[in-house]
Amino acid sequence: MRILLVEDEPKAAQMLAKGLRNQGYSVDIASKSEEALYKVAVNTYDLIILDLVLPGQDGFSICKTVRATGHSLPILILTARDSVQDRVKGLDTGADDYLTKPYEYSELLARIRALLRRGTTTYTECIQVGDLRIDTGARSVTRCEQKINLTAKEYAILEYLGRKSGKLVSREELSEHAWDENFDAFSNVIDVYILRLRRKIDSGYDNKLLRTRRGEGYALISEN
Repeated sequence: MRILLVEDEPKAAQMLAKGLRNQGYSVDIASKSEEALYKVAVNTYDLIILDLVLPGQDGFSICKTVRATGHSLPILILTARDSVQDRVKGLDTGADDYLTKPYEYSELLARIRALLRRGTTTYTECIQVGDLRIDTGARSVTRCEQKINLTAKEYAILEYLGRKSGKLVSREELSEHAWDENFDAFSNVIDVYILRLRRKIDSGYDNKLLRTRRGEGYALISEN
């Protein structure tokens, strides 16, 4: 497994790289943001270990750029910045894990193993279906740049359909992902929410996005 270690402190980088190599990993080191992004663009890595405080762009920007360019490899942020705000920002920016310094080396190795077992992830910050845009970070929805106000449940249903856009989603599948185990699958609750969503996102538009296939399920589709 090949790891990109992004760390601007030479001694810390070399020490960690040596330890990882002793574990059988191949490790490349980048000390600057531009160097890190270049290596990601030209090489194939299985994991990035990313410090946040770097010359040039910080680790958050690197993480965001890596995701924006379509790379789905796991990213582990390893940093001395331990505030809740930083941890939330790191994970929301596209990291898969966040570990603060000082750390136990055995814990770092365990987290690396866990991320490598998990493999690549699909990271989508925004879902676009025709002129409908779902911002999963801000949990907001717009159509033709007009904000659509949704309840939490309506948003959950729409986000799931958006992630499956173009595909048919059965009632059972939708209920499993948008409700808990206490949901009564025989009730008409799903129909009620779909009706509300259709009014909110499709009313007034010729291109209807939310489709119902009677007896089979629902789909979010744009034909434009």
